[in-house]
Amino acid sequence: MTLLGPNMNLDGLLVLIIAIMFGPAILLAIIGAFVLKKNKKAAKVLFILAVVYLIISLGICGALIAGF
Repeated sequence: MTLLGPNMNLDGLLVLIIAIMFGPAILLAIIGAFVLKKNKKAAKVLFILAVVYLIISLGICGALIAGF
């Protein structure tokens, strides 16, 4: 039995990698939007964390998807 055959469907793996790439960044941005009215400094930190996470995850997961 081979683990990777010619007729394997790897769509679930691709969806998982994309969820890891964008999920936490979107979640941090949404939390930052809700916190924005009460505490602008905390919201700014959450937005910065979302952008930094997105940049790092696009670099690492993008390299995994591209096959490097």
